[in-house]
Amino acid sequence: MTVSFWQADGQQPVREVDTLVVGAGLVGCASAYFLCQAGHEVIITEKADLALGASGRNAGFMITGLDSYYHRAVEKYGEAVSQEMWSLSRQTIAFWRERIAEAGGAVQHTQCGSLLLAESEAEARDLEDAARALDKAGLSMQFHSRDPLGRGYFAAIEHANDGAVQPVQLAQAVFKQSGAELIANNELYAIEQTDAEYVMVYTRQFIFKARYVMLCTNAYSPQIDPYFVGKVIPNRGQVLVTAPLAVPPLTTCGYSDYGYMYYRTTFDNRLLIGGARNRAFDLENNTTDDRITQPVQDALDAYLRRYFVDVTVPVERRWAGIMGFSIDGLPLAGVLPDKPRVGFAVGFTGHGLSLGAGTAMRAVERLLKGTSAGAVDAGRLTV
Repeated sequence: MTVSFWQADGQQPVREVDTLVVGAGLVGCASAYFLCQAGHEVIITEKADLALGASGRNAGFMITGLDSYYHRAVEKYGEAVSQEMWSLSRQTIAFWRERIAEAGGAVQHTQCGSLLLAESEAEARDLEDAARALDKAGLSMQFHSRDPLGRGYFAAIEHANDGAVQPVQLAQAVFKQSGAELIANNELYAIEQTDAEYVMVYTRQFIFKARYVMLCTNAYSPQIDPYFVGKVIPNRGQVLVTAPLAVPPLTTCGYSDYGYMYYRTTFDNRLLIGGARNRAFDLENNTTDDRITQPVQDALDAYLRRYFVDVTVPVERRWAGIMGFSIDGLPLAGVLPDKPRVGFAVGFTGHGLSLGAGTAMRAVERLLKGTSAGAVDAGRLTV
């Protein structure tokens, strides 16, 4: 993040605050909610505005688990951590639904379930192995040995508790319920912890003197503090959405190709398709440029033609968003080693709606009480 001397010459007014949250996406708003619930006065500062980053550019999936099939997660992280992460995703989804209920109809959502679909016989075998592992672990799901959609897939795992949401409306609701104040259009350019009690945060409009700071900056974290370099990698995700359809082509959230493709019907009956990042890793990895790219959009168009031949309306919108991938695939919650009053909840690897609120709650407790954040504690990366 860079702010020129002309934009902020160091003479900005100093504002003393109890707790400053940096980032007004879903995780930032959830962190503000938990901080306010703990009795703190909270200001959120944001370089753009509420939910204008990845929180307002994703597909709106509230799905259970990680971006890995369960048996692969067990191979990588072990059974205990995998179970913990699946539980954390359920807690996160439950939190969002509590906020949705409190919003009283202001947030469009549906508990439509999800289908993890296989695009090949090999992927179907992997899905069956994942289903066995989930069943052995006592985790609820239903395995379909054939395509439940009749669109050319080979098998599926169904999670009935999953759902879809309008993510900008959700962020707005969580922010409103938090009771925090928002200062938008206020880019951060430096953080210093000058003593044991306060952190100085330099932004374009203000210099904040804060007792606590919580960074909820996900993909942009490496631009804020060198601690995150090599730990959080920015990656671009791309999406298209069609014109409205007379009949919804899907009544569930679908994802396939090991999670690289995903699709749903919007609340006004448009088909949304996203993903295909694996078709152009060289373009999509390690970038904060949120422009769409032709190879990925071509792949999304091809997917539309292959699996949704009944959808004949035109594509009306295409966009991109920047996700923060952690180096080991698990979110990062902790405090900066050289700034112990600066906490963070970042690195959601494309699953912020699935893991963000639960991680934020643990990050807040880590900052305020010093308690371990469990499987998402960033201390694991220094062991």
